[in-house]
Amino acid sequence: MDAVLLSRIQFALTIGFHYIFPPLTIGLSWLIFWIMTKYKKTGEELYRKMARFWIKVFALSFAIGVATGIVMEFQFGTNWSEYSRFVGDIFGAPLAAEGIFAFFLESSFLAVLVLGWNRVSVKVHWFSSLMVAFGSTLSAFWIIIANSWQQTPAGFEVVDGRAMLTDFWAAVFNPSTIPRLLHTVDGALITGAFFMLGIGAWYILKGRHLEFAKRSLKIGLIFGFVTSVLELGLGHFHAIQVAFTQPEKLAAIEGLFETETRAPALIFGFPSKEAETVYAPIRLPGLLSLLAFGDIDAEVRGLKSFPKDEWPPLALTFYPFHLMVALGMYFILFTAIGIFLLWKKKLYDNKLFLKIAFWSIPLPFITNELGWITAEVGRQPWIVYHLLKTSDAVSISVPAWQVLFSIIIFVLIYILLFFVWIYLLKRQLHQGPDEGVPTQGKGVAA
Repeated sequence: MDAVLLSRIQFALTIGFHYIFPPLTIGLSWLIFWIMTKYKKTGEELYRKMARFWIKVFALSFAIGVATGIVMEFQFGTNWSEYSRFVGDIFGAPLAAEGIFAFFLESSFLAVLVLGWNRVSVKVHWFSSLMVAFGSTLSAFWIIIANSWQQTPAGFEVVDGRAMLTDFWAAVFNPSTIPRLLHTVDGALITGAFFMLGIGAWYILKGRHLEFAKRSLKIGLIFGFVTSVLELGLGHFHAIQVAFTQPEKLAAIEGLFETETRAPALIFGFPSKEAETVYAPIRLPGLLSLLAFGDIDAEVRGLKSFPKDEWPPLALTFYPFHLMVALGMYFILFTAIGIFLLWKKKLYDNKLFLKIAFWSIPLPFITNELGWITAEVGRQPWIVYHLLKTSDAVSISVPAWQVLFSIIIFVLIYILLFFVWIYLLKRQLHQGPDEGVPTQGKGVAA
């Protein structure tokens, strides 16, 4: 057994499971804020019911996300002690900031949202929803800072084998922070939108809570369409950053082996690391050069221009990226069809669209995971890009059998947590929005 491989598997398992929940809660938090804004302005009872329902769904997912996130962070000290020793002076600051500034902000105001009905005014509730949304996004900001520093380290110098912070703001706003933050947060907004869209569709198909369902579906659809289209530009922005700062990753993403001017974009194909070629390729000449560098004649470095032992794992970088892009295009197409049906006043009667909307709920979650795989695997073999290899970052005192045992335990616990989440979510869905709760008061007057 290889302790390095097992530690990689363990971290991939724990972060992959944890990453189910933050995109959902970030996306839902901003949708809840929008609903609370409408309730504050109109005082309409339907918006109050919508807010209460979606806040409960948010709180349930938030709790599971917190539980899985705590486990994930402990691994830095147990499985990756050499990594922690190298980056501790830099990596610890954003993680601490996330806990102090973001987590407590989000959780404190979430308590007001959950427990404050009929205790505080609508204005306070509205402000609490804003703080929850802001706190969830701020949490993502600090985590992405830490991870982006691994991708494109800046604002440091290596002293006695440790990375020492020399410029806080250069480290925070390293070259990949903003592109990755925008891309990731918009992916979370898509996740929340499709979740609300799909649940609304499910209620309509069941013939239950129709006004609530139609309003939720409409909000999710419009929100999903806007954020899906926006992701095209944000994904392109992020890809440009990768082209300039991580050329090996770009080459692996595109299955590009030879350095080329007028480099083609690979639309479809099967790359082979062993044969150093792509089978059955469908390429668009010059498009990669144009998209990556804004110049159709620009040179794009291929994998063969880098040492082979520094190539990212090709299949695990290439296929997740292309599946992510394909799903992103599906989101645009599907929501565009939905907008057309809404315009034609046929949306709520189109059972095929409603069924597809419900069955599409998992797709943004899958897309988020594919994006994370592309980003993290595409950085390999480096845990800190061009500074520390993953194989040199593992704890030397933890034997492989202990890592394997912990993986088995984590798998069992996560299976249990996942089914608990699904069970409680289904119970909340079958209960539906509250029907008999006293009104908090007219939104504008409160």
